[in-house]
Amino acid sequence: MTLTKELLHKIADPTITPDERARRRCELAKQLEKLGNYEAAREAMGEFWQGIGIRPVLDRLEFRTAAEVLLRIGALTGWLGSSVQSEGAQEKAKGLIYESIRIFEALPDEEKVAEAQTELAVSYWREGAFDEARIVLQHALSRLDNTDSEVKAVALLRSAIVEGAAKRFNDALRIHIEAIPLFKKIHDDLLKGKFHHSFASVLNHLSETEYREEYVDRALIEFTAASYHFEQAGHTRYQACVENNLGFLFGTIGRFAEAHEHLDRAQALLTSLKDRVHLAQVDETRAKVLLEQRKDGEAEKLVRGAVRVLERGGEQSLYAEALTTHGIALARLGKPKSAQDELELASKVAEEAGDLESAGQAALTLIEEVGSHLSESELSELYVRAAELLEKSQNMATLKRLCECARRVLFLTHAAAAPPDWKGFSFREAVRRYESHLIERALRDADGMVSRAAQWLGFKHHHSLVSLLKNRHKHLLHARTPIVPRRRSIIRPAATTVPASAYKGASHQRPAEKTARPALILHVEDNRAIAVAVRDALEEEGWAVRHCADGAEARREIASDAHYDLLLLDNELPGATGVELVRRARSLPRRRQTPIIMFAASDCEADARSAGADAFLRKPKDIALLVETVARLLADKPAGR
Repeated sequence: MTLTKELLHKIADPTITPDERARRRCELAKQLEKLGNYEAAREAMGEFWQGIGIRPVLDRLEFRTAAEVLLRIGALTGWLGSSVQSEGAQEKAKGLIYESIRIFEALPDEEKVAEAQTELAVSYWREGAFDEARIVLQHALSRLDNTDSEVKAVALLRSAIVEGAAKRFNDALRIHIEAIPLFKKIHDDLLKGKFHHSFASVLNHLSETEYREEYVDRALIEFTAASYHFEQAGHTRYQACVENNLGFLFGTIGRFAEAHEHLDRAQALLTSLKDRVHLAQVDETRAKVLLEQRKDGEAEKLVRGAVRVLERGGEQSLYAEALTTHGIALARLGKPKSAQDELELASKVAEEAGDLESAGQAALTLIEEVGSHLSESELSELYVRAAELLEKSQNMATLKRLCECARRVLFLTHAAAAPPDWKGFSFREAVRRYESHLIERALRDADGMVSRAAQWLGFKHHHSLVSLLKNRHKHLLHARTPIVPRRRSIIRPAATTVPASAYKGASHQRPAEKTARPALILHVEDNRAIAVAVRDALEEEGWAVRHCADGAEARREIASDAHYDLLLLDNELPGATGVELVRRARSLPRRRQTPIIMFAASDCEADARSAGADAFLRKPKDIALLVETVARLLADKPAGR
């Protein structure tokens, strides 16, 4: 007899108390929810289910049982409300779950509080309120510190999903890697399938943003593992989600026939479940594949229907994503005004949901797809808005798009303001004048900082811009900040020499000159993409970089006898904060004079400087200032430090 049949049999037992019957209903509904059978779960709740968001009658029930019923009704309200697109369903779900949390806290029952908090976070996630979801999950995990329970596994998994939805893929990757030992102990196929599916999705996104081809192969392996476990668990809806993501993955690598095969399977599975929201998501994915195939008309028709479905649902992030895809299709069909309306709405929906990354990406898409149809003032305002939305982005692919859009805006505004006079026109001179205009404007906006201006102009290395200034645009040399001379002893220490007279009559040879030693920098950063970008920038200057990704490892390195000329620290690190590392360094006599830069996304400048940091740079927007700041601190470093 299956667990479901056994529970049904127990519920029908006329000898049990109303309290026991309610608990068994909750247990059965929870099992059916895990399988994705939300309609059956609703039926399992019997008289307690009065409709989406309606508070159940809890007369004659004990406090613990009442809390269980509230939690199940709240969770079901969230799932069913999303599936049938009931307006306000997530708010109603949160209200019921919050009530259950208050009862569990009063009992007290820490694990049940954490379980309820993980369900609460899902409702925030559906609304696109990622910061709120993240905070709730952190509270849940803090209650489960010393356990290896299934509840903790669920909380970790949902934390990774939230970070992925917020486009913080390196954070999501870190959570998955840290959770691997726990999930190896889990025997639940459904939970293991969710883990592999989420892991695969993160790897897929990172393969695009970090250009790591090996991540594609690993993602395919993880998707295959997810499909196996979902099949073992009998979870049709999640099998469909895997097929949808495989369709998207094959589409991005140009294997279109396989992409459509997987999307066809996803569509068939979801049609059997009558899940309109996820069917619309499959249509939106197929539209993206069709756009890659240059079948813009088919893509527009398909995603237009998906937008209409998702507009009535509560999953705002999916709605914003579909609007963006629809805007791209309209733009490529030569309908710039309609495309502009869709992309502006996509940005607004994402921003209102708290998804600033998606909002900023929609604004960039508007510049990329419709920029030539916008006025100079519209373009400038749009770029400023995108830059503000993406101020805290750590997605290197997005930041690269932001730089490219800056160049595009400058080109379009300059072209609109100065149409050429064809009489006596010289293409070469026009290009040189325009190049000069762009460089001058970039230097002015960068306050004369060459490295920052070079980044905005899209140069891979700032030396390229320096070369242009020295050779082709000498008249602009005044626009750059004065160069701070670097002491040769910092990068290439002068050889220690002894007067020749000291060796007259000596039997031994004159000692060889000391070999130059490059400055050695300890860089502590857990975001791999940023670590690679920083290493490349610093090593290009001739400095050597030792990287740590963990606060505890960095603490040991700082306490060691290893020589470092400068410490470059992130703040939010596993094992220790950057501020703690600064304090530790300053407590050691040999590190008290070592220059320290805090390069962090969090607002911790006051704490960092109070602890002893010499400079603070905001990540990632101040990366252009990094080389100059390191050079300044090394140049200011007294001899012997």
